[in-house]
Amino acid sequence: MPMIDADGCLLNVSVEGRDGGPTLMLSNSLGATMQMWEPQMAALTQIFRVIRYDRRGHGKSGVPPGPYSMERFGRDVLAILDDLNIQKTHWCGLSMGGMVGQWLGANAPERFGKLILANTACYYPDPTNWLNRIKAVKEGGVASVADTVIAAWLTADFREREPQITANLKAMMIATPPQGYIACCEALSTLDQRDLLPKIKSPTLVIAGRHDMSTPVAAGEYIRSQIPGAALTILDAAHISNVEQPHAFTDAVVGFLTQR
Repeated sequence: MPMIDADGCLLNVSVEGRDGGPTLMLSNSLGATMQMWEPQMAALTQIFRVIRYDRRGHGKSGVPPGPYSMERFGRDVLAILDDLNIQKTHWCGLSMGGMVGQWLGANAPERFGKLILANTACYYPDPTNWLNRIKAVKEGGVASVADTVIAAWLTADFREREPQITANLKAMMIATPPQGYIACCEALSTLDQRDLLPKIKSPTLVIAGRHDMSTPVAAGEYIRSQIPGAALTILDAAHISNVEQPHAFTDAVVGFLTQR
């Protein structure tokens, strides 16, 4: 996996799939690595050249000191594309990945074909939740918030039915460097990208989870309403919908990206 330098931060990147095919870039949620996309990879790599990466502060990427910002995350993505000599790609980002996708769609439209913004939001009116999480992680590490986060990521039914998948996601989250997690939470505590949405001209699909309490359906509906021509798909899932409903998520992604 190449390590790409973005403004002094080494980013862990993976490129897999169909050589010469259209390119698709995947972007993870807070507290997740590129491994969160494993349920989709077999199908997506048959059609696309798939780029995955660990956001700064996560996985095998560097953990430079904060503060981080959506612009910084977006410029990391552009550095990856430049290093790989990729002029244009489709984008699929979940949660924080969807927020980065909003910034990219508004600020680098020439680099992106279609956008998929899954289980995401554009604005948090009250930073209290993020400030409390920052305090908890500073005092007790990422493990101190893991059970609460996993309960929001997946429905209780799924957690009971799939304990191994649930345990794997929890382990992935706990392995996130605390400094990187905190710096990302600081970026989320001030999130307000409402003004960016009308500037997005790429064909856009918004995916929401019917049981998602972190970025509820209403947040997805608002994003859809503000991006010209955007569509909305609702899946029977909580926050990490690509894991909880892997087939439905993959079908939605492939269907949207391949339709003419």
